[in-house]
Amino acid sequence: MMAGTAESCSEVSGNGKMDLMVEEDILTSSKASSKEDAAFDETIGHIQDILIDPLFSDVQGQFMEKHYKEFEDKEENKFIYSDIFKLYTDLVEQHLEKELLKRMPGFSMEAFMASLQTRKSEMNEEIFDMLLSFSDFLTFKQMFLDFKAEKEGLTPDLQGLIVTSLLTSKR
Repeated sequence: MMAGTAESCSEVSGNGKMDLMVEEDILTSSKASSKEDAAFDETIGHIQDILIDPLFSDVQGQFMEKHYKEFEDKEENKFIYSDIFKLYTDLVEQHLEKELLKRMPGFSMEAFMASLQTRKSEMNEEIFDMLLSFSDFLTFKQMFLDFKAEKEGLTPDLQGLIVTSLLTSKR
């Protein structure tokens, strides 16, 4: 269809200049798109690096250490959970943005969030789930309950567990 459009334009102009302009527009558009793709991919790569960095684990661990005692394994949620969730979400966003700005000067969290919405299907499912977990309350609450259980020694110790097969051989 574009070729038809270009031909129509050149017929109108009569000098071939319009063909060149349409082709330049197409090339510019494709270069911009691939530049946006590259920037998005680079950002996702940096986010992966940030999330596996021990610094992120330290920041997250310190936050959990400070707040885990507030959580109870009950269906009803306390009002304070919402406050802690907001603090946690802000902490993660600020940490990600600060680290991304170090690695990508001029990075814009707003622009990235907008492109994230349109590129959900292009993302690695694991990374998308991890990013989603930072804004999902139930995942957040379960993370705190697991942390609390571990801190209080309520997780089963599977270290000395011996696994045997229940299958019997046919003779």
